Amino acid sequence: MALLSLRDIRVAFGGPPLLQGASLQVEPGDRICLLGRNGTGKSTLLNVVNGEIAPDEGEIVRQQGVTVALVPQEVPPGLSGTVQEVVSGGPGMAAEKAISRLGLSPGADFGTLSGGMQRRVLIARALARNSDILLLDEPTNHLDIDGIAWLETFLLREARTLLFVTHDRMFLRKLATRIVELDRGRLRDWACDYDTYLERREADLSAERAQRARFDKRLAEEETWIRRGVKARGTRNEGRVRALERMREERRARREPAGTVRMQAQHAVPSGRLVVEARGVEVGYGDRPVVRDFSTTILRGDRVGVIGPNGSGKTTLLRVLLGELSPRIGTVRLGTRLTVAYSDQLRESLDEERTVAENLGDGSDTVTVNGRPRHVIGYLQDVLFSPDRARSPVRVLSGGERNRL
Repeated sequence: MALLSLRDIRVAFGGPPLLQGASLQVEPGDRICLLGRNGTGKSTLLNVVNGEIAPDEGEIVRQQGVTVALVPQEVPPGLSGTVQEVVSGGPGMAAEKAISRLGLSPGADFGTLSGGMQRRVLIARALARNSDILLLDEPTNHLDIDGIAWLETFLLREARTLLFVTHDRMFLRKLATRIVELDRGRLRDWACDYDTYLERREADLSAERAQRARFDKRLAEEETWIRRGVKARGTRNEGRVRALERMREERRARREPAGTVRMQAQHAVPSGRLVVEARGVEVGYGDRPVVRDFSTTILRGDRVGVIGPNGSGKTTLLRVLLGELSPRIGTVRLGTRLTVAYSDQLRESLDEERTVAENLGDGSDTVTVNGRPRHVIGYLQDVLFSPDRARSPVRVLSGGERNRL
C-alpha cells in the first residue's frame, strides 16, 4: 500500500498552472528523483507533499501515522540560534546523533556558518525527525565532496523512502530507483533508472514533435479552407467548421517545451597578463585564522578550482582575491584592466523585491552585450525567462532560476 498518494493535484499562482492533474504514488522504499526544468514547480510539489502549500484542486492521501520531513533548497527566513537549537525539532537523542554524524558543533551559531555547513544543519534537522518519507530539495548544493559521499552512503544504507530533486547526475544515478518528470504542469512516472529515462525521453520527444508537426499542418490546411470563403452550409461543412474551432482551441492551450539557453558573454577589454598575485596572505575571524600563509599567482587564461571541506574558507579566500576583504597579513595585488564577474554562493547581489528585469538592467530597459544594446526582456528570453517571468519579483523565482539570473 502506498505511503502517500497525490491525486489530480492542481496548483497555480496567477499564471499557467505549475501542477495540473498531477498524480503520484510513493511506495515504501522508493527513491524517486523528480526531474524538470528550472521554475517548473519541483520545489512547489515538495512543499505540497510536506503540507506547506495547499493544492487548488485534488487530494493528498497519507497512510495513517506517516510522517514527512523536508530539506529545503534555501535556508528558511528567520532561522537562527545554535546548531543544537535549529536541529532539535526532533527527540533529543536523535538530534544529537544527527549532529554528530554530520560533523557539526552543537554550540555554533547557525547564522555565522558557511553555506555548506548550513546545508549540513538542515539535513541533520530532517534526519533527526526519523520521518517515513524524506524530501530533499537539491541536497548536495554547497556540500563538499566528503559530505556528498557521506550523504549517498547514509541514504543507501538507511533504506529510507525518498522523494528528491537534484541536478547532480552522479548523486542521481547512485540513489534513484524511479524517475518522475515534471513537464508543463504534468507528472510522468518513467519507472526506470536515469540512463534508461534519457533514452526513452528522447524517443518520446521526437514522437511528440512529429505529432505536433502533423497537427500544425492539418490546422494550416483547414485555415486555408475557411479563408477561401467556403459557405458552411450543410451538415458536413458545419461539422468541419466546429472541428476547426476545436483545433484552434487545442493550439491555443498548447504548452510548448522549454527551449535552449542562448548565453552571450560580454567581451571585456583584455587584461594584463597578471590577474592576481597573493603573497603570504593570512585572513581570519577573531583569533581564528581561516587562511594562513597563502601565496599564488593567477595569470590570464588560467582556470583555477578551489576545493576544500565545508567551512574551510573557500568563499573567504575568493573575497580576499577579489579585493572585497583585506588580509590581516600579506598582500594581494590585482592586475591591470580587470573586469570581474562574481556569482556569489548565496546570490546576495539579487534584490528580492525588484523584478528580474530590474535586477538585470538596474533600472534601464537595455543592457549592453558585446558593444551592442539589447532590450532587457529580449536578453532574458535568451536565458529562458518569459516576458511575464521577467516582470516578476526575484523572491518568487526558484533556486535554479536565480542562478540563471
